[in-house]
Amino acid sequence: MILVHLIVVLALIQFIVFGILVGRARGQYGVKAPATTGHEIFERYYRVQMNTLELLILLLPAMWIALSYLSPAWISLAGAIYLVGRVVYLRAYVKDPSKRAFGFGLSIMPINALLIAILVGVGMHYFNGVPI
Repeated sequence: MILVHLIVVLALIQFIVFGILVGRARGQYGVKAPATTGHEIFERYYRVQMNTLELLILLLPAMWIALSYLSPAWISLAGAIYLVGRVVYLRAYVKDPSKRAFGFGLSIMPINALLIAILVGVGMHYFNGVPI
């Protein structure tokens, strides 16, 4: 379970770092707050941060719920793949947004796997008569 906690904390730290990158890009490209547009590279960093937030909303509860049905090692592996996927996504999106698909896939795949595992776990409990 400690590995799951570590991955969750790393995902939160990664989101903070992405926010710092957005702030740095804001200054570097002269995009004054509260604007969220104004320079293409700034907007790319901003979109990476916002897309990461959108996925965190899925990842974190999926990891916590999955603890009822999966080994913490598998959940941690899924989270680690997500973290790598986010870095790949960041690098690709900032360089050329049309090349972001692989990083996005690495990010969403483990979330989908966790959600499927949860559904299977719930189904197994339901059909085996185990109360949830």
